[in-house]
Amino acid sequence: MNKLFQPIKIADVEIKNRIAMSPMGTNLCEENGTVTDRQIEYFEERAKGGAGLIFVVSCYNDFGFKMPGGVALEDDRFLPGIRRLTDTLHSYGAKVFAQLMHQGASAHSLMLGHQAVSASAVFSDFTHEMPREMTIPEIKETIEHFGEGALRAKEGGFDGVEVIGQGGYLFNQFLSPLTNKRNDEYGGDLERRMKFPIEVIHKIRGKVGPGFPISYRTCGDSFMPGGNRQKDIQMIMQAMDKAGVDIINVAAGWHQCRVPLITMCVPRGAYVYLTRGIKKVVNVPVIACHRIGNPILAEQVLLDNSADMIGMGRALLVDPDLPNKVAQGRYDEIRPCVACSNCFDGLRSHLTCAFNPALTKEKAYQIIPAKKPKKVIVVGGGPGGMEAARVLALRGHRVTLFEKSRKLGGQVNLAAIPPEREEFVNAVAYFSNEMKRLNIRVELGKEADIDVLKNETPDAVVIATGGTPIRPDIPGIDGKNVVYASDVLERRVEVGESAVVVCGGAIGCETALFIAKQGTITPEAAVFLATRGAMDAESAIRLTQQGKKVIVFEMLDKIGRDIGRTSRWTIIQSLRLHDVEMHSFAEVIRITESGVVYMQDGEERKVGADTVVIAAGTQPETALFEAAKDIVPEIYRVGDCIEPRMIMDAVHEAAEVGRKI
Repeated sequence: MNKLFQPIKIADVEIKNRIAMSPMGTNLCEENGTVTDRQIEYFEERAKGGAGLIFVVSCYNDFGFKMPGGVALEDDRFLPGIRRLTDTLHSYGAKVFAQLMHQGASAHSLMLGHQAVSASAVFSDFTHEMPREMTIPEIKETIEHFGEGALRAKEGGFDGVEVIGQGGYLFNQFLSPLTNKRNDEYGGDLERRMKFPIEVIHKIRGKVGPGFPISYRTCGDSFMPGGNRQKDIQMIMQAMDKAGVDIINVAAGWHQCRVPLITMCVPRGAYVYLTRGIKKVVNVPVIACHRIGNPILAEQVLLDNSADMIGMGRALLVDPDLPNKVAQGRYDEIRPCVACSNCFDGLRSHLTCAFNPALTKEKAYQIIPAKKPKKVIVVGGGPGGMEAARVLALRGHRVTLFEKSRKLGGQVNLAAIPPEREEFVNAVAYFSNEMKRLNIRVELGKEADIDVLKNETPDAVVIATGGTPIRPDIPGIDGKNVVYASDVLERRVEVGESAVVVCGGAIGCETALFIAKQGTITPEAAVFLATRGAMDAESAIRLTQQGKKVIVFEMLDKIGRDIGRTSRWTIIQSLRLHDVEMHSFAEVIRITESGVVYMQDGEERKVGADTVVIAAGTQPETALFEAAKDIVPEIYRVGDCIEPRMIMDAVHEAAEVGRKI
């Protein structure tokens, strides 16, 4: 990891390593933009963890923008809080840049309190609202505000600023022919569309002076048909380089593009080519980001000269100490980001992480040694059970974990089986290693029944036994052609060439994709066949998608209702790519030897299938808790044995219990 920990100089500022914490909204400030203790604690944990550069989303709240929960820059009264933030981060050797945000038409009118503004009055397919076109005086005023905001950021102790030209925000709206329909000096050909961001750069430089770093965050490709594509962005970045930016931070896409950008289905490092393409045409350093949270991959990107720094966002949310752990060679202790995107699903309130309950609650979730160490039994080796055991052991308790199967992981092992969900296995690996590292006694293949608990005589018990598959009351469910999703995923049963999946929640969708992929070739095989002349590229790609025929029936109003909004559309997209047929408002009322009978639109219909897969979810496994609650002195439940929910619920409940005992 020599390259990852080399210092780098941006203008007159030296960064101690090549790890940059990417800008992410936190919603942790007061509504008017005043920095809070909670926000300082959040960033402090990442600075203490070793990140060299930290970006903080900030904005000048004016007629065109208002960002509740973000750092405000429009008045000197905000400087004391900003200085407390920057002084704290500097105390750990981190440098900190203020990202100057303006969403333009991507801001909701409800948040603004009035109609959003943009380069032109073009309907926003992100907010589904119509912005109004900015007047020339408003453009000039906004440019001035960027300059004033940058100067105030400098006065508040920020080491540099970044303007945001990605995500489909205001700069993109001026740069793109999709959203800029002006016929004045700020619209028309590319040179005139670049006038607004270039004038902002010049204004900032005039305010902050030489040597103070200006970063430009761009999308290496908008992925918007008819918009700015890779070659256009390269030309724009050459102009920004000439205008005086000191570093270019390369993201991918607009938020509303139909290309997955950050979810688990995106291969690690998939968008590094965009950074490499920009690096070839500019003279300033570039930052690569998107799915590069793995430090070994990060090092390789730097060694390949594809980037000068690595932007890590969610990797530092789930494990703020990642840089220090890498520097010390403690790779097995890194809590991995699996790109489940729960963090973005909860962003309207504050950042959340499925596997880091302490996120945005850093002070409250400090590990405090137990006043009186206890003997604690944890029953169940899923994520909830292992998190409880981990926290309890860190606090000094003597912990034994019982898992009736022969491996740890619980339902996460199933979650990792479907295509494009494989990263969940990394979470299991992390938790399993923590059991070893913390010397937790683990009893695999042994069910902790009431007799075991009596013999162990624990001071406290944590029940994390999960749930059992729901068996819906459908005529014909005992047929030979009926199987359950868990059996399909673990290959305990065979599925015919055609299958019906009953219930289209997360389990049903992922199982449907797993079945639909059976019989396809791998992407690597497709590339081989196409590049070696065995067939054309289109035919080879189609072979990666043509598998078994699958139909999903969901009685509710939409497929995948229980999947987070950040991931749901990408999973639906994958199902469509594999020709999976999906029906909502469709209730299976009878299973036959040849398929199912279902009700839809008040009409009874039939469809044939070789196999019927039940994916109706789980119900709580409560037997042990009920038997033990009056016997053991202290007992708790976490996860699905209370009520079937998400992995995050189990982990967060376990962390609470671990701190309580």
